[in-house]
Amino acid sequence: MFLSTVIPGPYSPGRNIDVYLRPLIDELMQLWSSRALNYDISRKENFLMRATLMWTINDFPAYGMVSGWSMHGKLACPYYMENNKEFTLTNGGKASFFYYRQYFLPMNHRYRKNRNDFFVGRVEKDVASLRLSGEELFYVVSEYGDIVFGFQSGFGLTRNWVKRSIF
Repeated sequence: MFLSTVIPGPYSPGRNIDVYLRPLIDELMQLWSSRALNYDISRKENFLMRATLMWTINDFPAYGMVSGWSMHGKLACPYYMENNKEFTLTNGGKASFFYYRQYFLPMNHRYRKNRNDFFVGRVEKDVASLRLSGEELFYVVSEYGDIVFGFQSGFGLTRNWVKRSIF
C-alpha cells in the first residue's frame, strides 16, 4: 500500500511536520503491537495483520524535516557529514557543495581535468570516501552521546541534529 501525503497551505511545516505524522505513527504502532484481524479472499480465511513503515521518499528539504538533520550549513550532507568539500560563497556567505560532484566521476573523466569550467584552475584528484555501512553509521551516531536538540553553540560545526525524528 502506498500512502501519499500532501500538506496543505502556502508554507512548509518545518520541524512541526510531526503534527501531521503523529496519527500515522500511532496507528502503525497499534497495528504492529496488537495486530488487526483481516480476511484473505484468495485463501478464504482470516489472519492477523501487522503493519510497518518500510521507507519514505522525500525531496531533500522534506528529508531534513522528517529525519531531524538540518540541511543547512557545513554539515548539510547527511552521508559525508564532516568529510565533505564544502566551501563558503564569496557573495552571500552560504555553504556550497558545488565541487563535490566531481568526486564521483571516474579518475580518467574529462570533467576532472577541465580547469576552466569547474575547478577554476585546478584538476580534481581526490576520490569520494566510501559510504558508511549501517553498523558503522550506528557506531558514529552512538559516539555523539546525549544530543541536545535545537539551536545552540556547536550547531553546524560538529553536528546538525535539530530534533529527534518521529520515526
